[in-house]
Amino acid sequence: MTQLHCYVPDDVASKLQEKATQAHLSLSKYLALLVKKEVENQWPDDYFQLFGTWQGEPLERSEQGDYEQREGFN
Repeated sequence: MTQLHCYVPDDVASKLQEKATQAHLSLSKYLALLVKKEVENQWPDDYFQLFGTWQGEPLERSEQGDYEQREGFN
């Protein structure tokens, strides 16, 4: 596994440590999860090529009705 080094301001490091503690993770594990989430492909292959390929009946939105009247907070 590759080891990475980076520099952040002390206040950012403190916040990261606090978040890692809240997640019950080491700081290293917490940062690795953040990086993985950021760089992973979030969409399956060819996901966007599916747009516009619907071959069934045209989709129609049903009647939405009127908005209800609610009292304000004042």
